[in-house]
Parts: sequence; structure tokens; C-alpha cells
Amino acid sequence: MRIAMIGTGYVGLVSGACFADFGHQVTCVDKDAGKIEALRRGEIPIFEPGLDALVASNVKARRLDFTTDLTAPVAEADAVFIAVGTPSRRGDGHADLSHVHAAAREIAAALTGFTVVVTKSTVPVGTGDEVERLISEANPSADVVVASNPEFLREGAAIRDFKFPDRIVVGTSDERGRKVLGDIYRPLSLNQAPVMFTARRTAELIKYAANAFLATKITFINEIADLSEKVGADVQEVARGIGLDNRIGSKFLHAGPGFGGSCFPKDTRALVKIAQDHDVQLRIVEAVLGVNDIRKRAMARKVLNVVGGLRGKTVAVLGLTFKPDTDDMREAPSIPLVIGLLDMGAKVRAHDPVGMEQARKELPDIEYCKDPYACVRGADALVIITEWAQFRALDLKRLKREMAQPVIVDLRNIYRPDDMAALGFLYESIGRRRTSPIKLVEGGRAKLAPQVRRHSV
Repeated sequence: MRIAMIGTGYVGLVSGACFADFGHQVTCVDKDAGKIEALRRGEIPIFEPGLDALVASNVKARRLDFTTDLTAPVAEADAVFIAVGTPSRRGDGHADLSHVHAAAREIAAALTGFTVVVTKSTVPVGTGDEVERLISEANPSADVVVASNPEFLREGAAIRDFKFPDRIVVGTSDERGRKVLGDIYRPLSLNQAPVMFTARRTAELIKYAANAFLATKITFINEIADLSEKVGADVQEVARGIGLDNRIGSKFLHAGPGFGGSCFPKDTRALVKIAQDHDVQLRIVEAVLGVNDIRKRAMARKVLNVVGGLRGKTVAVLGLTFKPDTDDMREAPSIPLVIGLLDMGAKVRAHDPVGMEQARKELPDIEYCKDPYACVRGADALVIITEWAQFRALDLKRLKREMAQPVIVDLRNIYRPDDMAALGFLYESIGRRRTSPIKLVEGGRAKLAPQVRRHSV
């Protein structure tokens, strides 16, 4: 089938490349001429494992191409996917639909024959109705079905998520639209991916509800982590204990510095605004947003409590992106944390495997280092913010030799407290006891040095 993908951002590029890999003929469209020229040269504008090879192979097979002009691709398409950005609108938190509406108007002018127009972007409930109205207004004779097909891709695992999805949600009540989208996704039937056909507004709400629920799970375990620290429990064991209950599940129960990225913050805010517009108060989701914002700012104070004063101190930061295997810095917990450290008088050095170019735009006033060991050299404390695989296998003895003070604040719990104490580190993590370096006492027995308890965070 012939597909036009409007937008070559994260969702559009991954979706377009995967559809092409299914055997469809896909044209990705973007107004940014520089981006299109780069894609034609094989340069991928985002970091996503495996995406460069996937794009290259399908371009070579002539199933995937790129253009700035949507006229011909839309005219020839069986389905047109709208995959443009819907960021939080400045000032009120609503999703900014200006790009979606502009795309709908341009698509309308180019339509010929029966076409399914699909909103792939995350959009508020009722956006499909507005897209349908705009197309009908601009081109009253258009034979078109407007459907919703939300994406559920995780950055860092997007290609696998697309090809082996938990579910495919298709929002349309039109049988012709169902058939076209069923044919597009038919290659996934071998993977037994369930296709859920539902009403368009229901599909739009499913996306927001899913992200809000996952954000709630993260925030819940973060608050349990705070309680664990106070009562002497281990949040990782708590998470395992509740996650083994199949009604709860183990995913998204990893305590940390708070959620960030391109989806959870903006989508939870947008869901609250949608509810308010319909005189509904989502108290749980509102609390999730408030708790998460406070938590990200509190992480700098957590470092302060461990070090005992930051003015004039050097703090090394490992990991800047909001999660591993991406260069995405949107609403990353590292941003308020680093700004907090700077405000407290610390000098900050940082290293991230792929995110430093993007981080420089958000955090221009820190020093960037080529590797973890250069980053920690002479540092008074190390803070681990993003759980990149590279950071799980550091030479910890070398790390200690390079540091001025062997102090580690691990905001992702990637190391075991007793192991770090045995190596001579003062080690602070999330939802677990703080451990001090082990000292030898009479008879050669090992004993943990007395712990200095934190102040309330």
C-alpha cells in the first residue's frame, strides 16, 4: 500500500521506516528542507538504536523516500498519517494542535480518490472531529475517512515496540477505514499482535490514559522510596514484592529522580486540561504532576545532604538524557538537578554517551567530558542520573582513585550498597539505606562506619 507520513520527528520517522520494512511504499514529508536533505544523505536526526540501518535498507530497496512537498505523496496515498508535534502550549498546558491543523488543511488540498487520514500524533479527545471538519471545509468533495491510531513507542526500543506491539489501537467506525488500516497492519498478524478497533474519541483517550497511568506508577513507587528510606526498608524489594502480583505487574516500578521525556509530562498535563474543559477533576493525575515536579527539584538537595555543602565543590554527573538509549533531553530530570547544584555553588562536570550535544542547549554553563573517568577526576561527589548500560560496568576502583572524595549519589540504584561500602564509597541511593565505607575493627572484622542520616528532603 502507499503511505504518506507527515512529519519526520521521532514518531513519524520510526513509523515510516517500519511501515516500509513491512513492504509498503512510504514517503515521509517534512517542511524542514535541511532535515529532508540530511535524511536523503542517510543522516538520522535522532538517536534510536537500529533506526539508521532500517532507514538505509528501505531507502536502498526504494520503499522509503523523503520530500518537502506533500502534494504528490498525498494524492497517491491509500493512507496519510499525521505525525507532527503536539507540545504543551505555552502558558496553559493544553496540547498545541497548530501543526496538526495546518497539516490537515494542506492534506485536504492534495487529496484525490478515497483516502484514510490517520492522526498518529498524541492529540486531545475530539481532535479527529476537528481534522475531519477542516478537511471537509477545505475540500468538500474529498472522499476521506479520518481515523485515530495512537502510538505506544518507547524511546530506545521503538523499532521492537512497533514490530512486536502489545496492541494496535485503531479508532474509526467506518468499515472502509478499518479495512485499509487492517491491511496496513496485516504483516503484524504473524506476531499475533491484537488489533483493537474502537470509536475515534475512545482511541484518542486510550493514549492519554495509558501514559497517565504509567506516570502514576512511577510516582507511586518514588513516594514509597521516600518512605522506605525513613523506615529502613528497601524499595527495590518492596517493588519486587508488589510487582509479582499480576494485578500490579513489575514494569514502571523503578524508583528514581522523577519522570521526564517527550510524552509523560506533556500528556499528563494535557489530560488534566481536557478533564477541566469538561468539568471533571482528575485529582490523582494532578497529584502525580505536582509530586513529580517537586521530586526533580529535590534531587539537588539530596546531593547537598550527602556532601554536606556544595559551595566550591565539584560534582560529576553521569547521564543527562531522560532515559538510556536516546539523546532526548526534553524535561529530563538532569536539568532541574544540575541547575539546583549550580545554584548551591557547585561546579558541575557531566558526561553522557550520546546526549551531550542536545544537553548543551539546555545546560550551557557546565563542563562536558569525553568519558566517565575524565568526568569524575578530582570530583567531590558523583551523581548518576541516567542508567546507561555503560555506567553499570564502570571500573569502580579506578573511579575511586580519580575522585577527590569517594562519594556517590546513585539516583537509579544501579549498584548494591554493601558492594559500594566494601570498596570504600559513601554511597547514597533511592529508597535504600545509606552505606559508609567499611572499616576494619578489632580481630580484622569488617564493620560499616556509622551513617550520617539525611535531613528531610
